[in-house]
Amino acid sequence: MVRHMAQSSAQAKTTNIPNDLEAFFMPFTANRAFKARPRMIARAKGMFYYTPENRQVLDAAAGLWCTNAGHNRDPIVEAIAAQAAQLDFAPTFQFGHPRAFELASRIAALAPGDLDHVFFANSGSEAADTALKIALAYWHAKGQAQRTRFIGRERAYHGVGFGGMAVGGLAANRKAFGVMLPGVDHLPHTYNRDHQAFSKGEPEWGAHLADELERLVALHGDTTIAAVIVEPMAGSTAVLPPPKGYLQRLRAICDKYGLLLIFDEVITAFGRLGHAFAAERYGVIPDMITFAKGVTSGSVPMGGVIVRKGIHDAFMNGPEHVIEFFHGYTYSAHPLACAAGLAALDLYRDEDLFARAKKLEPLWYDAAMTLKGNPRVLDVRCVGLTAGIDIASRPDAVGKRGYEALERGFHDEGIMFRIVGDSIAVTPPLIVSENQIGEIFEKVGKVIGQVA
Repeated sequence: MVRHMAQSSAQAKTTNIPNDLEAFFMPFTANRAFKARPRMIARAKGMFYYTPENRQVLDAAAGLWCTNAGHNRDPIVEAIAAQAAQLDFAPTFQFGHPRAFELASRIAALAPGDLDHVFFANSGSEAADTALKIALAYWHAKGQAQRTRFIGRERAYHGVGFGGMAVGGLAANRKAFGVMLPGVDHLPHTYNRDHQAFSKGEPEWGAHLADELERLVALHGDTTIAAVIVEPMAGSTAVLPPPKGYLQRLRAICDKYGLLLIFDEVITAFGRLGHAFAAERYGVIPDMITFAKGVTSGSVPMGGVIVRKGIHDAFMNGPEHVIEFFHGYTYSAHPLACAAGLAALDLYRDEDLFARAKKLEPLWYDAAMTLKGNPRVLDVRCVGLTAGIDIASRPDAVGKRGYEALERGFHDEGIMFRIVGDSIAVTPPLIVSENQIGEIFEKVGKVIGQVA
């Protein structure tokens, strides 16, 4: 025991380079390939990551779509440290702390329409499952407990809880995990390369695909459907912008049949598309919005659901001492996350980062489209400060070229981006400079050429 403690103490003083990679079962990672040639990150600042050897890597992925204000911003770091010194944890089951109410008020004030109430979770996955439970419980409270069916969409990502996987539409995320949540159907995805290739912003073709919801309502009956859940922009499938008019038509059909409409804005909220929420960009008020990632600029895990006043108020019946909604998480509205969220919202406001992202869109689109002439590039899609680049697969190894691009980008060109099979997703922090926009697509183009 003494010797084991001494070894642990010695190991705690080692450098940033670990001597054993086996214990960590890595998420969404090719574990064997990574551990054969690790891509290790030791620190970050602003637009950059740094390896243990202090090599600089340009972050063209905002971490994981989340560090919208950039890395290790001093106001956020200081807010987290101050909060940790004052209040490390407080339960929000039957108790509360001031920052939870302050942050909820700030988020509700940013949300459009009467999306006035915020339920906190700790991730986008938890937010998605929470929204589904709110929908079921809402209809139960309204005396329509037969409304249990959900409509998701193909190629959608709503996290990795069993509810989110069920309404999601990424085959690799679903095939190993059984039946998941029953009573789910899916709209078709909105992408058609023949009609939409190399679109800047929202493509002209595809609004009619929303009408498929009419068929699903006819098939299942409107009184059995609790909610429709979609991402305004599908991000994890390598950026699928919504066709012009598509989201508006979904809202109209949901209104026609009394269906709840949930926008999963875990990726799109907090400036990614040039607004606090994508709902604002598209002029559509959903019944719920899920969020996470950018709310704290990725610094502390946090997620949540914003609900319209009528949904919230439907729960506020019965004896006042009785819990209205039997759901929550130990770390809902964690004090450190709330402090980080408030500091992040201050940065977004003080530096006008949402409007800045909107202003940069034309430059971003033009830079992304410089890849159009590359013979290995099949399509480039852009909306807000996001871009999805499809590259040709190797016939005998689908996904291999994308993985090689990831490796070459990190090790050889000093850039980090996301891959989805043989697609590259580029989504930088909102503080990206005009010169860095050019550098990002120059490096991406160079990497694609190298793996061709």
